[in-house]
Amino acid sequence: MGIVVGYVANPEGRAALEQAGAAALRLGLPLVVVHSRRPGKEADPQETEQLIAVHDAVRARLDEAGVGHELREVPDSEDPADDLIGAAEDSGAGLIVIGLRRRTPVGKLILGASAQRILLDAPCPVLAVKPED
Repeated sequence: MGIVVGYVANPEGRAALEQAGAAALRLGLPLVVVHSRRPGKEADPQETEQLIAVHDAVRARLDEAGVGHELREVPDSEDPADDLIGAAEDSGAGLIVIGLRRRTPVGKLILGASAQRILLDAPCPVLAVKPED
C-alpha cells in the first residue's frame, strides 16, 4: 500500500507533491510519483534536458524529506487520468493526490476532465489540493 501523486512542474503539481510527500512521511508509506508526458515531447533535446532537471529536483526534494519514493514517467501519455488510476491499481495505493487549479466562475461549473475521471474512477480515496495564493 502507498500513495500515488500526479506531478507536473507547475504550482498545482508542486502543491500535490508537497501534500503527498507529507502524507507518505506521516503514514510511513512509499510514494509513487507519476509524471505523464504528451506524445512528441521527447523529440526536443531542450525539453529532454528540462525533464531530467525536473525529475532530479523531485528526487532530491523527496530524498531530503526522507520520503521513500518511485518516479514513474509515462511518455506518450494519452490520458493522465488513466496513468494515475493504473499506477494506483498496480501499486495497491490507498490514496491518490492530485493538484487542482483555480477556475473562473464559469469554469467552476465544470471540473477538469482528468480530475473528474480520477475522482470517479479511482480505486481508492482521492485528495485534491490547490496551491496557496
